[in-house]
Amino acid sequence: MTQRVDLATVMDRLAIDALITDYARSVDDAAWSAYRGLFSPDGRADYRSAGGIEGTADEVADWLAQNLRIFTMRQHLVVNRRLRFNLTDGAVGDDARLEADYFNPMRTGSAGSAPDFECGGRYLFGLRRDDAGWRIALVEVHEKWRRIRRSPGAD
Repeated sequence: MTQRVDLATVMDRLAIDALITDYARSVDDAAWSAYRGLFSPDGRADYRSAGGIEGTADEVADWLAQNLRIFTMRQHLVVNRRLRFNLTDGAVGDDARLEADYFNPMRTGSAGSAPDFECGGRYLFGLRRDDAGWRIALVEVHEKWRRIRRSPGAD
């Protein structure tokens, strides 16, 4: 492998890392137009394991916008990223798969209070490079656990 190929692979990894960070921030910040822009034209998302829906990026963005409004704070921590490129003739191709664990504390109460809803699991991203760069072709959420903290005195 030449230095030029190595540099291209590093650049692809950095672009994908930025894409996944933008994904988490768009959900946390309710930036639904930005969320839609991260997906390939045929991109899909599957949130069924976390009680959500499966559909196009537009359908899922609309669903998220409606259902996440109850949370006054959201924060995704996306870690333990494992990236695998599909190879074409021994070089990095235009498709990749990324698995990453997530921890997602959220709050329904007032600013400054502790999160009262937490969940964690693993994302599976199918990624595709097009003329605009790397895009999400598929994201699947595989929720492994959740914890809801009830206020003292709540039923």
